[in-house]
Amino acid sequence: MFRRHAAGVVIVTANHGGVPYGFTATSVASLSADPPRFTFNMARTSSSWSAVANADFVGVHMLGLMNRGLADRFARSRDRFEGDHWRRGAQDVPLLHDVTGWLVGRIVARLSFESNAVIVAEVVDGAVGRDDVPLLYHGGAYGQPSPLEYEI
Repeated sequence: MFRRHAAGVVIVTANHGGVPYGFTATSVASLSADPPRFTFNMARTSSSWSAVANADFVGVHMLGLMNRGLADRFARSRDRFEGDHWRRGAQDVPLLHDVTGWLVGRIVARLSFESNAVIVAEVVDGAVGRDDVPLLYHGGAYGQPSPLEYEI
């Protein structure tokens, strides 16, 4: 059923033992404005779980249509950090270049449910990036929103 629910695409990054980790996700959501917090879900079988399970900070990168290749790279490839498309940011969190925005969050809770986990992080840094059409995931494919012709 959730394949019918369009979701924004992000990349979550973390640093563990000096090694950058990251994965593509669609489960990021704002949790609260005061204090600013966000959540995301992930499989504990993910190759990035050890980093998220042990890191104090994570990065969340909002993606635009021009980042589709980056989303594929972090979803399907093992060479996610080879190249000059990222840098180490505050708290050694890997930060990706040319995204529509990014947040660094201090992990305040990890809730495990069988083979999955919900992560809660409090925002400690962030920036708005370049303007782009949001990258969506729907029905097993990437897409983009199309405006409705509606006047108020």
